[in-house]
Amino acid sequence: MTTTAVNPVLRVAPASPAEAAAHFRAGLAFHADVADVAAALAAGGDPGFVLVDSRSAEAWDQGRVPGALHLPTALVPERAARLLDPSVPVVTYCWGPGCDGAARSALALAELGYRVMEMLGGFEYWVREGLEFETRHGRERHAPDPLTAPAGTDDCGC
Repeated sequence: MTTTAVNPVLRVAPASPAEAAAHFRAGLAFHADVADVAAALAAGGDPGFVLVDSRSAEAWDQGRVPGALHLPTALVPERAARLLDPSVPVVTYCWGPGCDGAARSALALAELGYRVMEMLGGFEYWVREGLEFETRHGRERHAPDPLTAPAGTDDCGC
């Protein structure tokens, strides 16, 4: 009797196209890409959402996305109603992919009735993609990391 080794990628069969479409559509309803957030903010006028930095005051001082509102996760229950319009969607961010602060902030806001998304990559990927950021000393920009942003163009083709 011969046994055929199963490729570890296909050990669990891929979902049907309909299940996959539903899954990825749902994911896009919960997450915003750094480049998309940057493009919406750069377009001028009202982007249609409020960008919320959910980190501490020390982290905020270290660097933040221009135009973001500072609302640390722990303060969401007490300050959200004063700072946010419930009819305007909120996009949260924290440090980066290794931090779940943006997800915790998004959860707290959703539980208060806000429509909310999380910016994938957080502040780390904002900086790594070469986007301008603010500190207490002014505005800065680093060269894009070629592992996170395309070299020589603003369009990654996604």
